[in-house]
Amino acid sequence: MKLIIFIFLKFIQVLTCNYSTINLPPEHVPYYFTANPEIAEKCRIDTECPYKEYLTEKKYWGYELDHQWGNQYSVPECPGDHKGWVKTKFDQENTFYTQGDFGFVKQQIKELKVLCEPLFQDDSILECSDHLRYCRGRNIMINFTQLASRPDPIRYKMDVLSHGDIGGYCDLNQKELDKQADHISALQSWGPEIRYFSKLKHRPIISNGDCDVVLEKPTYIMKIDATINMYHHFCDFLNLYASLHLNEGPEAFSTDVHVLIWETFTYRSLFEDSWKAFTEHPLWDLKTFRGETVCFKNVIFPLLPRMIFGLYYNTPLIYGCRKSGLFHAFSKHMLHRLKIPIYRRINRKIKITFLSRDTKYRRVLNEEALLDSIKDNDEYEVNRVIYNRNIPFKKQLEISANSDVLVGIHGAGLTHLLFLPDWAAVFELYNCEDANCYADLARLRGVHYVTWKNTEKLSSETDDSHEGAAHAKFANYSFDVEEFKRLLKEATDYVKNQASYQEFLNKISPEDQNNDLHDEL
Repeated sequence: MKLIIFIFLKFIQVLTCNYSTINLPPEHVPYYFTANPEIAEKCRIDTECPYKEYLTEKKYWGYELDHQWGNQYSVPECPGDHKGWVKTKFDQENTFYTQGDFGFVKQQIKELKVLCEPLFQDDSILECSDHLRYCRGRNIMINFTQLASRPDPIRYKMDVLSHGDIGGYCDLNQKELDKQADHISALQSWGPEIRYFSKLKHRPIISNGDCDVVLEKPTYIMKIDATINMYHHFCDFLNLYASLHLNEGPEAFSTDVHVLIWETFTYRSLFEDSWKAFTEHPLWDLKTFRGETVCFKNVIFPLLPRMIFGLYYNTPLIYGCRKSGLFHAFSKHMLHRLKIPIYRRINRKIKITFLSRDTKYRRVLNEEALLDSIKDNDEYEVNRVIYNRNIPFKKQLEISANSDVLVGIHGAGLTHLLFLPDWAAVFELYNCEDANCYADLARLRGVHYVTWKNTEKLSSETDDSHEGAAHAKFANYSFDVEEFKRLLKEATDYVKNQASYQEFLNKISPEDQNNDLHDEL
């Protein structure tokens, strides 16, 4: 066991004294130093270290072995009744924490087991959590030569590899590998790939001729969900962020890593800028190495978007709890890495962003009437936007991150709630009979959620062009104006009563309050 621990200390490169590579939100830096005491000590004795103010207090994400409950990044808020679900209020909090917070990361760490064990430092190693949901390896070979003769495009395929196409020089526990390869589905686990892992006859990187390409930098291999849809694609990014925490070590958050997307389609997405939060290098796909044998010095197979009871597409959430520290940290990490500005307010108006849609379905037919009904409210500053390709994604994030209330009908644009301020509310005009989707996402992020409940005060229109069974998502809607105003007031009242919102507003200077000009947005 001591040998294995020693080897994994080598898994991530050792951080030099270039502190700029830390690149974390300021509030996350103390957690980084607590997790990496050797770097903290270097900073303490280095007169040039710019982070000395963050060395005074130990802070824990919540998955560390030596952390105690209540001393983590955040504790879930569980005002709702726990009876009928668990026995105690603590059990309720802890259940939510394990389902959708850093407790989920902690569970993956507990599950990690060595499936292919090295005897010497230059040997290979493979380590995975249960069901092969997350794996990491060192000195691993993957043979892509058969892809050169494969004519079909690859996406969500489970036959990319076959026996002998992936392996390492280590003592393979075949029985345990077979046991863990029980979730065989494209986006549920790495079972479709890792099940073919085999023991090689010699070390792949040291032996001459085995590798056409040797990748020195850590490489994340990604199987991604629908890139056209923000809700689904951000399952990829959230799980990638959680996997950074699973890696541990000084370079866990480094962007000097490669990303290999497990398909032959060239990556295109409106959300492409999001990768800049994770890598400073161009994205690769399977075409990059088609026909070659690639050896990875360090390779990571991250958590996937459609794991059974995973994050966040299939997350079962206990009743009555909200505010995941993992989702909060992800939000702050993305905004920081993408350099999204948060503007100082020049007035005390509540900033409302109304998401309009230019799609065929789920349009708000009386949108103008709804907006006209609140345009003279002196407490509101309303901004109507259409989040499409005409607004760059980073600009979209800028708008959302500087909003107090996000309003929109059911649709992927509501995923922007992940990047609202902590005091914010989201008003899903109508959930279109998908009641839990954005309600649960709001709970995980810790923002207030409001939605339409009185269906007698809305009407729908369909054009019968949708093929298939009738569904509320394939219609357009009109909403009662007075009920809209009432629900919006519920959302804005929540915002006004948040201490963090009032604290933010208190930064407004008297000169700003007398200024009628709009701010940058």
